[in-house]
Amino acid sequence: MLSFSPSRLSLCEHRVRSRRLGSGAPAVPPARMRASLTPVALILALLPAAAWAQTSPQQALPLRIDALGAAQAAAAPAAAASAAADEVTVMQAERPASAKDIVLTALRLRTTMDLETVATGEVTLSQGDLVLTTDALSVQHASQLAVAKGRVTVRRGADRFSGSEAQVNLKTREGVLKDSVFDFARTGAGGQAKDIEFFSDRRLTAQAASYTSCRREEDLEPDWVLSADKLSLDFENNEGRAEGATLRFLGVPILYAPVLSFPSTDARKSGWLPPSVNVDNRSGIDLAVPYYFNLAPNYDLTLTPGFLARRGASLQAEFRYLGEQDRGRFAGHWVPDDRAAARSRGSVDFSHSGELNTGLRYDLAVQRATDDEYWKDFSRVLPSQMQRLLPQDLKIQRQWTTGDDALRWGTYARAQTWQVLQSTTDAVVPPYQRLPQVGLRVEGDAPGGARMQLAAEYNRFVLADRSADDTRPNGQRLHVQAEINRHWDEGWGWISPTLRLNAASYQVDAVAASPAFERRRLIPTVSLDSGLRLERPAQWLDVPLLQTLEPRLHYVYTPFRAQTDLPLFDTAARDFNELSIYADNAFTGVDRISDAQQLTVGATSRLIDPRTGAERLRLGAAQRYLFREQKLTPDGLTTANRFSDLLLYGSGSPAPDWRIDGTLQFNTDTDRFARSITSVRWQPKPFHTLAATYRFARDLNEQIDLAGQWPLYRGAASGRGCQTTLYGVGRTNYSVRDRRLTDSLLGLEWDAGCWIGRIVVERTSTARSEATTRWMFQLELIGLSRLGPSPLKVLKDNIPGYRLLREDDAQPTTTVNP
Repeated sequence: MLSFSPSRLSLCEHRVRSRRLGSGAPAVPPARMRASLTPVALILALLPAAAWAQTSPQQALPLRIDALGAAQAAAAPAAAASAAADEVTVMQAERPASAKDIVLTALRLRTTMDLETVATGEVTLSQGDLVLTTDALSVQHASQLAVAKGRVTVRRGADRFSGSEAQVNLKTREGVLKDSVFDFARTGAGGQAKDIEFFSDRRLTAQAASYTSCRREEDLEPDWVLSADKLSLDFENNEGRAEGATLRFLGVPILYAPVLSFPSTDARKSGWLPPSVNVDNRSGIDLAVPYYFNLAPNYDLTLTPGFLARRGASLQAEFRYLGEQDRGRFAGHWVPDDRAAARSRGSVDFSHSGELNTGLRYDLAVQRATDDEYWKDFSRVLPSQMQRLLPQDLKIQRQWTTGDDALRWGTYARAQTWQVLQSTTDAVVPPYQRLPQVGLRVEGDAPGGARMQLAAEYNRFVLADRSADDTRPNGQRLHVQAEINRHWDEGWGWISPTLRLNAASYQVDAVAASPAFERRRLIPTVSLDSGLRLERPAQWLDVPLLQTLEPRLHYVYTPFRAQTDLPLFDTAARDFNELSIYADNAFTGVDRISDAQQLTVGATSRLIDPRTGAERLRLGAAQRYLFREQKLTPDGLTTANRFSDLLLYGSGSPAPDWRIDGTLQFNTDTDRFARSITSVRWQPKPFHTLAATYRFARDLNEQIDLAGQWPLYRGAASGRGCQTTLYGVGRTNYSVRDRRLTDSLLGLEWDAGCWIGRIVVERTSTARSEATTRWMFQLELIGLSRLGPSPLKVLKDNIPGYRLLREDDAQPTTTVNP
């Protein structure tokens, strides 16, 4: 027996959803949702059987009769008087029907005393949102059996089912629908079945059932169709069983299972998930077949045995858990005998977070790999923002506040280490480890409407894997930063003076020829930030807008203190942008406090839609003036120039369908641009987007980035009833300085209306002369499932403005109207 688990009407990428723990059952981690095939999409809303099977308990419901003719209306009271107590109760149409009433309307109505009621002509039998229409309907009073013949149609909500005959026992809720054709509004898909039998209110069986989202026409097989000889659903036990299940695509069987089991509801169920196939130039073909264990409502396990063509067998495991105050995930990967590397390889990825009743929060994150080349060969297994820096991080924190929120304070402790995946050709400078980091933060109200902040922190910095030529020392640092600020804001303008004291004490260990030493420093900073907000009515492209002018002045005074002999534990130069140009310090961190007596002058102008508040355009400029030379600078050189580089920036949509963002750094001494980033995006309609980005840093790099999603071909509706559209997707990054492509992405998406095929090739540089190429093939059957490794996240991350051709739960209409 082949078992697939779990099921959804449309299966997409794995999504993590969880419900907060309540007073009842514990919160549940979501069902496994990898790109998987569950032929039961045919089943979940299944047929009118599911509609009748889950409506009410097994008891007779009152039958209300509304005859459309006067003679039939006159016969209704007599029929009501003849009904037995344990039979169908026939009521007059004198009160509004309740949700539990079964309402019968027809052109002609005939009632035989104590035997049956027969309705003909535009017959409608309804209960709540369940409506049955037919040419003729008879209700046997003794057996309470309702039989509909002719053109039988059943609707529940927007779902529609039709057949040649339907029988249902109004007391037991058991029945059958013959020669059924059905359509599900949620997926835009449907199918047919020879007979559907439903038993009690929780079980049903369908014979010769099929399902597709493609147009169904006589003598033409849909592009894809899922069929089963027999289908059984047990909603009470969450069991589904399909016998002789076959999935055909373009007339070719691509999946067959003599017996297929699956969940009959959205609840999780243990079983095999569909296999996945990945292809890249380092491991070749990677085939994996996951098995999902539904161990408990609040934890589960997935084991994935696999085989890599160039490396051999592999095993992946993922364990997830969710408690009242804790949650976490453990993932492991193991290749016991990597033939290409001639050794055993693997990785561990563990994360845990929680909170005690006392308010103490704790977080743990651990990533480890067996070797330095692991990130190149198995980048999909161990995703990380810094692929060559794997963190091991433990954090504990606790916060307090007064009842009026006038004072808040918190403490924290941390231990952080790194595993550095080094390379002989492209070495990484390892960061310092914090063993430990302990801190205190306090903020609250001060007299006169001011706000005060205090931060104190102790760190011990250690270099674990020091290279022979690394002369950075280990050491300890205790720093305290106190700040008091007063902010006035009148709407049309604001002013904010700040006084800050930065104190630090260092104990630096000996390294190489440098002896150990201790240092202390205390540096004050005074700053004054102010600005105006001016506005006036304006027009742009005949559209009424609101234009603002927002000038800003920022003054900073910090005396010079020699600090070049202190190590750089966690400090770096700030980037030069529209935020950092107004910063008090030219460095991040606390190991360097730049001296300054400077004034930053800037202005921003915006165009705002007064109806929606949306920002249509934003332009600005800023420049810093030094009243004296700056001795402590990021580049280590004394700055004698009084004016900094001029910063120009802007963003917005100057015209419909266009988006422009840019930042320019202009050196007024050399009259040349020092750095620039400019991006343009044109998106005239959905699924049409072109983007270009230019990055330039003088004497460092120059790159051009192009990306887009665009229809290349539109075809007429095929004989199978599906319209076709071919899209091209891609992104390429070209280094002008190195004269080579760095990262690139290229693919095709074929939208046939009821199915989508995707082929995507991704090339990622891992070194100056090395790259990893990965092939992704995916077949998306609309209304059923996505098969194969998903390239969707890669496309969304790399192509600005990329849109899915079919959003979740969207109708399978063509994505582009010719």
